[in-house]
Amino acid sequence: MNDTSRAYDVVVLGAGPAGENVADRTSAAGLTSVIVENELLGGECSFWACEPSKALLRPVVARADARRVPGLRRAVEGPLDVPAVFAQRDKMAVYWKDDDQVDWLKSVSVDLVRGHGRLDGPRQVVVETGNGETVRLTARHAVCVATGTVTAFPDLQGLEAIRPWTNRDATSARHVPDRLAVVGGGVVAVEMATAYQALGSRVTMLVRGNKGLLNRMEPFAGEMVADALREAGAELRFGTSVTGVVRENGPESPVRITLDDGNSLVADEILFATGRAPHTADIGLETVGLTPGGWLHVDESFRVTDVPDGWLYAVGDVNHRALMTHQGKYQARIAGAVIGARAKSEPLDDGRWGAHAPTADGAAVPQVVFSDPEVTSVGLTTQEAQRTGRRVDVVDYDIGRVAGAAQYADGYRGTARVLIDADHKNVVGVTFVGPGTPELLYSATVAITGEMPVDRLWHAVPAFPTISEVWLRILETYRDRTDKDT
Repeated sequence: MNDTSRAYDVVVLGAGPAGENVADRTSAAGLTSVIVENELLGGECSFWACEPSKALLRPVVARADARRVPGLRRAVEGPLDVPAVFAQRDKMAVYWKDDDQVDWLKSVSVDLVRGHGRLDGPRQVVVETGNGETVRLTARHAVCVATGTVTAFPDLQGLEAIRPWTNRDATSARHVPDRLAVVGGGVVAVEMATAYQALGSRVTMLVRGNKGLLNRMEPFAGEMVADALREAGAELRFGTSVTGVVRENGPESPVRITLDDGNSLVADEILFATGRAPHTADIGLETVGLTPGGWLHVDESFRVTDVPDGWLYAVGDVNHRALMTHQGKYQARIAGAVIGARAKSEPLDDGRWGAHAPTADGAAVPQVVFSDPEVTSVGLTTQEAQRTGRRVDVVDYDIGRVAGAAQYADGYRGTARVLIDADHKNVVGVTFVGPGTPELLYSATVAITGEMPVDRLWHAVPAFPTISEVWLRILETYRDRTDKDT
């Protein structure tokens, strides 16, 4: 066995989007940086989540939109071309090769060590490579953990033996199962149910609770998505838990699923979309006094709070602040700038990257669910405002009444909800449900992040006829209500 040792200013564990951005920013700050990755550079998002899942969903949503446009309905009456959809999915996942990412790392002067990296005491990382070599990396200034999450499975006897689908299996599948059971009611469950129902599966969703789909969002969002899934032919069962799974006739046979109400059903594949767990079980956390398999708690500069001397950082899903790719990249940009500034004993808020504090991690986290209809949200929901005691005015508007929506689709169905702080008169929460609404999300994010007063929003004029004119209608509704109250 060959052992080598190397020293860098910064060592990054995990080469997903968050890890890559940390290494990029620390390298740009003049620090020597290395990234450790055991799988593909680009991580979950590039190869098993965001990119391939949206490639599967894009033709589904595009066909749904086309069916709502007079003159196009007949052209899209037939089924989707599954081989073509899968081929585009493969292209968007770069055929599960990371050559371009390797070239990019070289272009930003970041070294790469492939293998399984583990912490081995303060500022130490040991990497077991695939060729039997052990590489010891010493970090002069910081180690940053960006290992992300893995599927959180329920405790079910025999689950591993049936080889259930995770999001990875669903987004990289080579076939469309005739019958697909989807366990869960969150974003992954909704998106994959939407995709596979449209691709030809008979989908049954098994949702443990009775709060509906997408229960962390405004209730009307989940209700509208549930209605659309049922219209597409999917079966939704709420208040239902899986108590047993078995492939009775061998590894390629269908799955018999036993439910807590005594009933059962049979599916060709079963997808568990039951949440995420931190990917920290085998990265040496115990060597620095942390619990393997736990979330890493961080301060506002993404330093891990339970480790002395401030050398360990964590960005992305692994810190449990906001489990979305764009938020992980946002955190990484801040952490990289902070590490660079601290290494040089410079002021943290020096203007080069903006204020070094994750102001958008709580107040303005944007999210899109690429279902049919699409769901977009940023900021507070009504339930969150009520729970925290924040006084808000809730303004709802039927997006279908906007001229741009009528142009977009015949019989457009959509709902907008905007929460306005009752004391400060600025937008603090937005939810849009309807075709084309993801393109409205950035304007909502800017309004919330910038704490823009409603009086100023009147001067942000939406173009006619576009769906964005819903902003004007919301302001008019709010004004009329306010005038009546006074």
